Amino acid sequence: MNILVINAGSSSLKFQLFNMNDESVLAKGKVERIGMDSSLVCYEPAGKPEEQEVAEILEHTTAVRKVLQMLVHKRHGVLESIDEIDAVGHRVVHGGESFPSSVIVDEDVKREIRRLFDLAPLHNPAHMLGINAVEENLPQTPQVVVFDTAFHQSMPAASYLYPIPMVLYRKHKIRRYGFHGTSHAYVSDRAAKLLQKPLDQLKLITCHIGNGASCTAVWNGKSYDTSMGMTPLEGLMMGTRSGDIDPAIVPYAMGKEDLTLGEVNSMLNKHSGLIAISGISSDMREILEAMEAGDRGAKLAFDMYEYRLRKYIGAYAAAMNGVDAIVFTAGVGENSAALRGAVCGNLTFLGIEFDEAANLSRDRGERRITTEASRVQVLVIPTNEELVIARDTHELILARTNVV
Repeated sequence: MNILVINAGSSSLKFQLFNMNDESVLAKGKVERIGMDSSLVCYEPAGKPEEQEVAEILEHTTAVRKVLQMLVHKRHGVLESIDEIDAVGHRVVHGGESFPSSVIVDEDVKREIRRLFDLAPLHNPAHMLGINAVEENLPQTPQVVVFDTAFHQSMPAASYLYPIPMVLYRKHKIRRYGFHGTSHAYVSDRAAKLLQKPLDQLKLITCHIGNGASCTAVWNGKSYDTSMGMTPLEGLMMGTRSGDIDPAIVPYAMGKEDLTLGEVNSMLNKHSGLIAISGISSDMREILEAMEAGDRGAKLAFDMYEYRLRKYIGAYAAAMNGVDAIVFTAGVGENSAALRGAVCGNLTFLGIEFDEAANLSRDRGERRITTEASRVQVLVIPTNEELVIARDTHELILARTNVV
């Protein structure tokens, strides 16, 4: 079975085509600057050089059509016909309480995703564009939606409720939802295999640290608590997001600076975090380079970033009354030895015995960066959210076929 995985943004579309017989990637790529006459199409068939093309792609339906044309191209295509695509899986950021697991797309599902637009106004509308675009191009091909929030639906009420009037939850579903669920689920499963222990007998803290970042307490294979909240703004300090702040700062700043609600929302989501404190960049690589050159703002940004991550790890160890392993994943988590070293160097009270040589290794695969004697193991596991989406899609389509 061939599964096409799509992650649609407002002006971009990323894709991977999987052969589920061996879970290999047949091709991958992206379409950027959708809506412009200079859109960039990047396409990389397995084992071959990347192809790039500039084209006029004014909306997502054309973007999907272009992707399909690349997949069946006579010279660099990987399929004979688009009929060889058995199903399409989509990433959808917010499923609210409506979707505790992945589902096959139908009219009811699309209607509910639209109803949830208010909870993820930057993401869910873009995902719907992708779903509709596939429907236009592949009307007979089943589609599946996989939600970032679904993994966290196992959280108990004490974790997901906010201490505000309950009427706001009952009427408007204001609560913690959490995000990066496919990533946290994937690395938790991989951690159990690396540790050679059953997932349902482990206490894990998974740290998805990219430009957006979240930390999750995974207890016996289920999300027990997570740092992102009703939106992806809460929690850790991130590249451009503030993370946790005193909520009273919002009306105070609005009054002092004569800011609108939209302006303060933009400030907290796009102009805070690393970029705000360093004054240099939201990219951890550039922050580290500036630190080495003696930049004090970059050093302060790094220290705040590391400190806030470490606080969450400590809090989740307390929440679960212990921890067996800590997992680093995503762009910064997988690639920044400096951040991992700083965090772990300040968690020795947990019994962490750090292996600096393993941490500094150029190996980009799964690995342990603590000694075997370490009471708490620390792992680096590259995430694979697209594979999770492909697996869920494959499983649902097979189940439907068997029922039919």
